[in-house]
Amino acid sequence: MSTSADERYIVRSIRADEWPATKELRLTALRDPVAHLAYLETYEEAVARPDSFWQERAASAAGGSAAARQVIAEGPDGQLVGTLTVLVEEPGTTDWAGFPVERRQGHVVGVYMRPEHRGCGLTELLFDEALEWAWARGLERVRLIVHEDNGRALAFYRKVGFEPSGVTVPLDGQSGSSEREFVLERG
Repeated sequence: MSTSADERYIVRSIRADEWPATKELRLTALRDPVAHLAYLETYEEAVARPDSFWQERAASAAGGSAAARQVIAEGPDGQLVGTLTVLVEEPGTTDWAGFPVERRQGHVVGVYMRPEHRGCGLTELLFDEALEWAWARGLERVRLIVHEDNGRALAFYRKVGFEPSGVTVPLDGQSGSSEREFVLERG
């Protein structure tokens, strides 16, 4: 568990029983102006999911899970203000886009910070916590996929050490648009 320099936030793994709060944060993220560039689902799709989906999602990424870890930032009032999830990808499998996974790696997904909490270094703390978890599990690298038009995310990922790998993922139904893979090697 980490805290920011001013001790206003707590950065930690979610607990399975926090599914209502993680659901609310995800639905808020899907209403962000760049959500169409950042997420593979829409608000309408997510809000229609049953509570059992959200409960299972939280349980599978809570502390103690070896296959995924959802890290959250909790504000001084207890509200969840930021999140990201690291999924473990094993060699010999394929990822969500159908690409083969060649090594044991982490895949960062679902990055979001409420706008009023951006720019204070909190997202960096989320990444620090997530990367510490990934490296402790022996992952060789951590990657993420970002839309080429999501300038804010591209700048942030470069700032925290991720570099483009050269892999691009074409987007269905979006002529000429693609996403880029960024990676951070263990080291």
